[in-house]
Amino acid sequence: MLNVGLTAIVLVAALLSLAVGPAGLGVTESVTGIVAGGSDVGAIILREIRLPRTILALAIGSTLGLSGAVLQGFLRNPLAEPGLIGVSGMASLGAVLLFYFGVAGSALYVLPAGALLGALIAVVLLLVLAARSNSTLTLILAGVALSSLAGALTSLVLSLSPNPFASYEIIFWLLGSLKDRSMEHVWLALPLMIAGWLLIALAGRAINALSLGEEAAATMGINLSRARTVIVLGVALSVGAATAVAGAIGFIGLMVPHLLRPFTSGMPRQLLLPSALGGGALLLVADTVCRVVLPASELNVGVVTALIGAPFFLWLVVRTRREVA
Repeated sequence: MLNVGLTAIVLVAALLSLAVGPAGLGVTESVTGIVAGGSDVGAIILREIRLPRTILALAIGSTLGLSGAVLQGFLRNPLAEPGLIGVSGMASLGAVLLFYFGVAGSALYVLPAGALLGALIAVVLLLVLAARSNSTLTLILAGVALSSLAGALTSLVLSLSPNPFASYEIIFWLLGSLKDRSMEHVWLALPLMIAGWLLIALAGRAINALSLGEEAAATMGINLSRARTVIVLGVALSVGAATAVAGAIGFIGLMVPHLLRPFTSGMPRQLLLPSALGGGALLLVADTVCRVVLPASELNVGVVTALIGAPFFLWLVVRTRREVA
């Protein structure tokens, strides 16, 4: 029932995303314009502007929610989220460097390619740093180190940037946005995100076992090294692709699994699909809010998710501390 209810929420949020915008097209016109096609202005707006944005919001939100659920179970850390292992930070750094050197706008695929390269470097470094250890603590420490390094280098690039326009683009990217995305961005990122989802799904049994600890998982016949590699690759591939087209969008991977966990059995594998659906619904709603609150200038969706997520994070920290005490 949970998945059915979340699917209904996703459908409603997607329809609202298609219907909301400065053009003032309604839900009926939106659906008709997409299904029936046509060359009028309304149909072109829906197919070329709103539909790509809706697809990306759903896919990226699903990726972040799914990745958060996986990492919280795998690392046995209630505060884990996609940024913890450093992939999103390194992906953002790859994009920021392209802005700094002035080549980000030379072609449509240059900026996403730079972000994906940063995510790939993060994966390689993570696997190398944690290769000789079966402890998830080593992986967490390696991820924190990568995140800190990426943040420091990004700040350095910002401070050294001689071009104010490049600095503006860097800041805009770091805030996360789905504005002005096209179907080319969808075709670039969606296959990579789907590949990451499949890898995570393949590791479902291992995720349940690892939530009980490395020793327990090993006694259940889980190959710890292989499971870690598959999970890290799945999260990195999907989150890297999401960051490559939308920039850094935080807190969804932290909030959604915690909100939905009380409605599941508590096992990480049973939380994966609800978290993906919940993440997609949340980002669809957040992106719609961006277009409604300030329609003239439009907020960055990363700002909206941070405004929602930061108080939630503080509440979660306080609750966790009380439970430990």
